Amino acid sequence: MFKKYLAYTAILQLFAYDPSAQPANNTTAEALAPENKTYYDKQLIRYAQAKLVHMQFGQERDIPERAGQTIEFRAFDSLGKALEPLIEGVTPDPQNLSVTAITATVQQYGGFIAYTDKLVLTAIDPMITETVRLIGDQAGLTLDTVTRDKLHADITNIGYASTWNGDTETETFYRHMLDGTAKLTVKEVEKQVTELRSQNAPTIDGYYICIAHPKALFDLKRDPEWRDAQKYTANVKKLFTGEVGEIGGVRFVATTEAKIFRGANLGNGNVRNLSVTANAAKDATSVSVGNAPDAHALKGRYVIIGNTRYAVTDNTGSTITLSSGLTEAVSAGAVVYPGEGGAGGIAVFGCLFFGADAYGKTRVSGGGLKTIIKQLGSAGTADPLDQRATIGWKALQTAKVLVQRYIRRLEVGGTYATADLAAN
Repeated sequence: MFKKYLAYTAILQLFAYDPSAQPANNTTAEALAPENKTYYDKQLIRYAQAKLVHMQFGQERDIPERAGQTIEFRAFDSLGKALEPLIEGVTPDPQNLSVTAITATVQQYGGFIAYTDKLVLTAIDPMITETVRLIGDQAGLTLDTVTRDKLHADITNIGYASTWNGDTETETFYRHMLDGTAKLTVKEVEKQVTELRSQNAPTIDGYYICIAHPKALFDLKRDPEWRDAQKYTANVKKLFTGEVGEIGGVRFVATTEAKIFRGANLGNGNVRNLSVTANAAKDATSVSVGNAPDAHALKGRYVIIGNTRYAVTDNTGSTITLSSGLTEAVSAGAVVYPGEGGAGGIAVFGCLFFGADAYGKTRVSGGGLKTIIKQLGSAGTADPLDQRATIGWKALQTAKVLVQRYIRRLEVGGTYATADLAAN
């Protein structure tokens, strides 16, 4: 991801920074004046916010100061129907407001770039401005990924796109059943909207939101009902970061940071797939694959043989033991795929559908994200010749699903769901 930033030695640290520990290499840059800190704080937040796709929705809470490591969100339960007729002149009993407090533990993330005094005399490019942009991008991607992963870990309502053989639709119930025909379609969108509406999930400016990978959206955007974002800007208050279009009462936000699931490579080496090395009959629970190290590396993993997913419970030499008998005979040379992704080991896209107040997250501005500037010589005796300085960021971050019925994940395959697409 950061190949173009190889000119910099970025040192990512979680939770703490020891000023006496000096990096092995330092990136050179011109010195920072203290009065520029406010300017760079704003620049850092501006660059970071461009990456905060998942963090732009949901309830927002300030980072707690001197209040421990937990942050509290509140979920309000709907009021029941008031079906009892009022009696003239009689005040009815008050209703009780039901509020559920949901707490989450914040964790600290951060990174910094070290630079020397040498470029104070030799620099031509605006190195500090570029450095702030780089660490701002890093901060935004880091915090957004933390939010994304916590949401996906919390979600309990998960659906799977149907597969198709010509005009024949097959309902799916597991990730490993998804293939290239299990596309994100209008019908799949309508299913998610129906589920959200049936749970009375509130909308955001009249729409539900979906965060999806551009490669997942490729198939949906082929539908004639799709409307690009620029065609309806006059009818919405503002476009969200990454918003690309609307269909079926859902506004879609595209980001390459949307969740991708894919099974890890198989075997003892970096091998994507393995092969069956000896014929195995139907109902057999033992299959020979590769060699003994490959077979041993599969213990505890899932594999797909034919069209069926099996757990590997043990191995003896190059023979693996399956959790159940083969549903069909397999011949030597048959491919064994990773079983944690889609059919044939392909990647699977996780598309988030949600309404208002489905989840909570921490605030980036107002103290949640900070620029840390250490001037030349600020390390004292650890830098006796005033040769080193640093510029970095740190932030406290967490996220939490607040109302499960207001948020769903739809897993899809599709045209671009290939086996070489990396998980994130």
